[in-house]
Amino acid sequence: MNYDWTNFNNAQTQDYPKEEESISVDEIKTRFLSRLREALNYLLPTGAIRSGKFYVGNIKGNKGDSLVVELSGTKAGQWHDFATGEGGDIIDLWAGVSGKDRRRDFPEIISAMHEWLGISHTTAKLEKELAEDLGPVTGKWDYQDADGNLIACVYRYDPPGGKQFRPWDVKTRRNRAPEIRPLYNQPGIKFANSVVLVEGEKAAQALIEKGICATTAMNGANTPIDKTDWSSLTRKHVTIWPDNDDPGFKYAEAVATRLKTQGIASLSILSIPNNKPVKWDAADAVLEGMDIPFFLASSTRSTITLTSAIPAYRVEHYLNDDSPIPSDIISPRVLTPGGLLVLGGAPKVGKSDLLTCWLAHMVAGIPFLGMMPPRPLKVFYLQAEIGYHYLRERLRNINIDPLLMPLVGRNLVITPQVRMLLDEGGVEKVVNTIIHFFDPAEVDIIVIDPLRNVYDGGKAGGENDNSAMMAFLQERVEDLRNRINPNAGIILAHHTKKINKKSLEEDPFQSFSGAGALRSFYSTGIIMFKPDETRSVKQLMFELRNGSSIENKYVDKIDGRWRELDFESERLVNKDYGQKLDAERRRKHDTILEIIFQEARKGTLYTGSMFTQVWEHKASLGGKHSIRDRIEVLTSKGYIKFVKDGAARSRNGFLCVEDMEMPTDKTDINPITGEVMPIFKRLLPTHFRSPSDGSLMPIEDPEIWIYHEGVCE
Repeated sequence: MNYDWTNFNNAQTQDYPKEEESISVDEIKTRFLSRLREALNYLLPTGAIRSGKFYVGNIKGNKGDSLVVELSGTKAGQWHDFATGEGGDIIDLWAGVSGKDRRRDFPEIISAMHEWLGISHTTAKLEKELAEDLGPVTGKWDYQDADGNLIACVYRYDPPGGKQFRPWDVKTRRNRAPEIRPLYNQPGIKFANSVVLVEGEKAAQALIEKGICATTAMNGANTPIDKTDWSSLTRKHVTIWPDNDDPGFKYAEAVATRLKTQGIASLSILSIPNNKPVKWDAADAVLEGMDIPFFLASSTRSTITLTSAIPAYRVEHYLNDDSPIPSDIISPRVLTPGGLLVLGGAPKVGKSDLLTCWLAHMVAGIPFLGMMPPRPLKVFYLQAEIGYHYLRERLRNINIDPLLMPLVGRNLVITPQVRMLLDEGGVEKVVNTIIHFFDPAEVDIIVIDPLRNVYDGGKAGGENDNSAMMAFLQERVEDLRNRINPNAGIILAHHTKKINKKSLEEDPFQSFSGAGALRSFYSTGIIMFKPDETRSVKQLMFELRNGSSIENKYVDKIDGRWRELDFESERLVNKDYGQKLDAERRRKHDTILEIIFQEARKGTLYTGSMFTQVWEHKASLGGKHSIRDRIEVLTSKGYIKFVKDGAARSRNGFLCVEDMEMPTDKTDINPITGEVMPIFKRLLPTHFRSPSDGSLMPIEDPEIWIYHEGVCE
């Protein structure tokens, strides 16, 4: 449909043409400001929020803090780039990020913002008609996934005929419920042990505001149970609070039957007091001023037996479920929610030292050897090998930023050497110890080191007996996890048999004691060993069940800090690797040059530090140190030069390769296909790295590309 945009021009307050009613530009801005943080994360995903403001490098989304967006107050949505002097409101920001001109492309900008908000012009008209028929919106509830991403909205109206609800599917941008309906308050459920399931968003929100983790299915008692995703309740203690009427009681029974197949920890239905009126619910209880925690703890309830079924879904459920994969506890897929990681190695290879440093980084929220937590984690470390004084000495030698040590001090709890078995009584002791230091729902990782010292095989057999090992994992380790936080990750430090060259080549993970049971149970296996006993270098090998493979890492502790060594620099491991190392070096060189070239054609330029951050552990380039080393070689040899123009905040400038191109704001039309194609311009370097002393030198003739092949790798 064609629109007459004449009346728009650069106005910000007029309505869309009457041909098809829509919301005003002021309303667009209002809606954007109500979802400002979500909008900024969409537009500029590399930005960060600090002290109530949003920071990013520039309008192109590069990392940095030159561009600042106000998040609250009368200036919410206003932005300013202190490097360029640009600024404006949220519409100007959208235009700048999109590469549009606000005056010239205003209709296109507004249309795109409409689409992001989930409001097509037709939908806007429908919403207006609904509002006219049903009256004003009297309630709105957002359904989000566990990471806070919006899935759907539910609007409530109260016309004379009684309350009505209208769902909105964000993905399809239609007035309907998603094909697979999510539960309400998934971000809250994610970190809770116990959840109260009620009927309706109003009742759920009333409990949430009282500090109770509550949820509801979309449509309440009328929800299609088989079309609701109940998986977020897995391993949770669930209490169903029905409305005080026959539909409410029938709904509670139907949901309880469904949840028996969900693998939840416990399930009960709350009994409603006899003196309560018909339809009385949790929201009414809050309005009455009832002591909700006391009521939940003291009221009678019917307990549902959960042994009759196991979790199962129709294939159509899996195919229609678009909910995101849960966030890793340690990425990339090294430790996932509810996962079990086994770190194995020969005695004295350095497992405990590596593990202690690794955990210190995880609780500080910073990466370690390419493995990254989503935030500062909370970790309980059951340590059964190192005595108090020697553990204290080791912890004082952890090489970590002093500013982050308070996080390490609070978030990591370690036992000095304990002498106990993780039998039934041992599990009870560990549970009591953990809840003394942490809210159980906040525990991210439970570590046991080493497994041998606490292993309780009972009469079943030793740790090499697969049946005994499986029983221990199920009856002790899983019991411990479920009593603390079912979504917590488990790390077990375990010993391996001596790995010979043949075993290493065939299947190194079979070297675990009890390997059959462990490998069928764990989500991640890591083997740590010394390829050359005469050297301190260790190799880490990974086996991931929940993700793609991770390349082997060579690591060593240098100057008190564990470091990842560049694969090609570790020449002493095996002389036979020589040809492979040369090929790998060339592959990385070619990959880096190709990435810089192709990203420029998309409009993205990188400084050296930006490139190492963005492409760390991507395209098989390895860690930051490995990438930085390769870039230094490529700049010294002349394969990469620099562009200082427009990179005032960078000492060296942007990386530039031969024949590099950038898109312009002009386009051309392919006469054969009719496709609109961008017009590119060459990007010429301004400086190069001197191969003799490493200094940055100006280029006399940028049209002539000079290489320095004599430079050593």
